[in-house]
Amino acid sequence: MGQPSETASPQLQRRLGVTDAVLIGLGSMIGAGIFAALAPAARTAGSGLLAGLAVAAVVAYCNATSSARLAARYPASGGTYVYGRERLGDFWGYLAGWAFVIGKTASCAAMALTVGSYVWPAQAHTVAVAAVVALTAVNYAGIQKSAWFTRAVVAVVLAVLAAVVVASLTSSATDTSRLDIGSDFGVIGVLQAAGLLFFAFAGYARIATLGEEVRDPARTIPRAIPLALALTLVVYAAVAVAVLTVLGPHGLAAAEAPLSEAVRAAGADWLAPVVRGGAAVAALGSLLALILGVSRTTLAMARDRHLPHALANVHPRFQVPHRAELLVGAVVAVLTAITDLRGAIGFSSFGVLVYYAVANASAWTLTRDENRPPRIVPAVGLAGCLLLAFTLPAASVAWGTAVLVLGIAAYGIRRAVTARRTP
Repeated sequence: MGQPSETASPQLQRRLGVTDAVLIGLGSMIGAGIFAALAPAARTAGSGLLAGLAVAAVVAYCNATSSARLAARYPASGGTYVYGRERLGDFWGYLAGWAFVIGKTASCAAMALTVGSYVWPAQAHTVAVAAVVALTAVNYAGIQKSAWFTRAVVAVVLAVLAAVVVASLTSSATDTSRLDIGSDFGVIGVLQAAGLLFFAFAGYARIATLGEEVRDPARTIPRAIPLALALTLVVYAAVAVAVLTVLGPHGLAAAEAPLSEAVRAAGADWLAPVVRGGAAVAALGSLLALILGVSRTTLAMARDRHLPHALANVHPRFQVPHRAELLVGAVVAVLTAITDLRGAIGFSSFGVLVYYAVANASAWTLTRDENRPPRIVPAVGLAGCLLLAFTLPAASVAWGTAVLVLGIAAYGIRRAVTARRTP
């Protein structure tokens, strides 16, 4: 990567152990994704929703394992942007970084729309845009999400999800026959649902990017990622089963705020405002972290001149990449105003799945001496990522491909201009 500017952060300290890394992974995964992704996934999969969740979990496991081995080999910030460049070449690192930026920018819009749909459904877009503007201002001032805040958000979200599960499964409205596979089951629908549900798992990359901050990363990261993923899967499966037994796949598909509607259907109306509040807290926490992460990746790519170098500027007072943050905030605000939740989740999943396809391809090149995973892991991960990416709803694939091609064209133009200037 390019040389950091004088205003860049100093070398990070290795202070985090396995428990800390797992908590950070849980904080990144068990957030608003489960509040947002169930209904869009149910619209595509119907009674195959749980099968879609299982497929998403398998692909996520392969991605997590590949990322863990690569992060242990390259314990530096940057994730697959670094792995792709080091293992496959400059272009593949760039492609991963570009896919991450566009995917996570759409994730920001999805999180903002989740805030709106739970806080004030009738004015969801207005609330979402206001949330983006407010949190962009917070990040601009250099106020970042600390470890205690992450743990508080995880505690709130887990408590809310536990309440949803208990209220749903102990209700007289519960009917386990709603879990049965019906005539609406189809392979394409399951794969589309898996791609959309993958959105809720994608946070485990946060652990891989902690390479400079964990103690003994070669052991800590490979342990923390699968453990955080397994715990998240248990929670998601419990919530999905509970909500399905109350609403059924078709009721879930029609829900604007599915977890709130589930507790209402279960007869626990008093719990609905608590669920709405928990969803808003989770989504705001995720949105704050996402804006932070996308702006930092934009900064790194701008330093390497893969994006306009002006975006690498760091504010002399607040010590934040203020131009990158303002640009990210503006793009997210526009997306939030013009797209719907399903579209944002689909576009996000497309970009993030491409990002992990590069991670799996990079892991395939590891040797035995470099502690490569069993070959089947990156092979299944790569194939799974590409399959899920290109079986997402057609609009998500079309827009995702178009923006990906735009980024590739920009890379080619930059290389051509650089080659002309170089003797």
